[in-house]
Amino acid sequence: MSLRFVLLLNLSVLACHAAAAEPTWLEIDGAVYGARPDKRGPIGGGEGYTQIVTGGDHVAKDLEALLKALSEAAKGQVVFIPGNVEIDLTARIYIEKLVLEVPEGVTLAGDRGHQGSPGALLASDALRTRLVIRARGPQVRITGLRIRGPNPKRYLDHHRRAFGPGGEGNSYYYKFPTQVGISTDHDELEVDNCEISGFGHAGIVLNKGTGHRIHHNFIHHCQYNGLGYGVAHDVAASLIEGNLFDWNRHSLAGTGRPGCGYVARHNVELGVSLSHCFDMHGGRDRRDGTEIAGTSLEIYNNTFYAPQTPVAIRGVPEQKCEVHHNWFPKHADRQRAVRAAARTSVFSNAYGPQPEAAQ
Repeated sequence: MSLRFVLLLNLSVLACHAAAAEPTWLEIDGAVYGARPDKRGPIGGGEGYTQIVTGGDHVAKDLEALLKALSEAAKGQVVFIPGNVEIDLTARIYIEKLVLEVPEGVTLAGDRGHQGSPGALLASDALRTRLVIRARGPQVRITGLRIRGPNPKRYLDHHRRAFGPGGEGNSYYYKFPTQVGISTDHDELEVDNCEISGFGHAGIVLNKGTGHRIHHNFIHHCQYNGLGYGVAHDVAASLIEGNLFDWNRHSLAGTGRPGCGYVARHNVELGVSLSHCFDMHGGRDRRDGTEIAGTSLEIYNNTFYAPQTPVAIRGVPEQKCEVHHNWFPKHADRQRAVRAAARTSVFSNAYGPQPEAAQ
């Protein structure tokens, strides 16, 4: 791991600890605004999370054992990696384009937060890390792991060269490799209690499917300019809740194609963001001749400490977008907190560090 990455991670860990001292929700006239932890434990998971896995049907302590376990695991079984295990995937990913394939209905687990465990580490330092983990079917669960990619940087100069005056655009931009941590084309992926960092494209990519649940994770340093998403959606719908986000370009993003949408609730944006935090593309971004910005979105009871625009809906949702009961400590009013067009309703939010009333 580079010294720069170590410093960035240390900064984000400090920010994570500082979040415990910062309020994440407040009450005004009996109503809750911002992100409040639930009975499953702290926002971001870790110590105190109540759904930690501490064993499994298969136990893997190195890469060969992990690959064997994943090849043999059946629906309903757990592949467990003990918390003191660190698996370096760099060489196999670089040479063989290795991807960890998790079968339908299988749980891949570590024990992050159990008796001080940081969770087993799956890491790649190869810039050509196209993908680390793929769900091969529905109802896959990834839990309690640290999943670390090779690219925590922004590469602002590269983006300017590609898209600035005289630049070659996408043909130049994509000569530099991008990376994804976890992806699925199937229904009901669950990712919980993980720390995911250092992926230039996205920590998690939901290509297709519905019923996805991404909750109680710490997702940070996915900030490659032009991409850089914590959780990205194509034609997929998800519930995003109880997560800590920091040092991402967009912590949540979507292509805005019909069928794309999410419910985001009780998440905390810790303080550093390259661009707006929660995003949905519109037809202008896709250049498809429409104004469509997804199908249905609900953004409520989130807290945004980042000074950048918290929410940007870049078109018109097919059904609705509702933004309510969020807390925007760094933004004085709705105009500064939310950018949107038609069919987005913004109501009953708290603005500023010490709001006396909701707007």
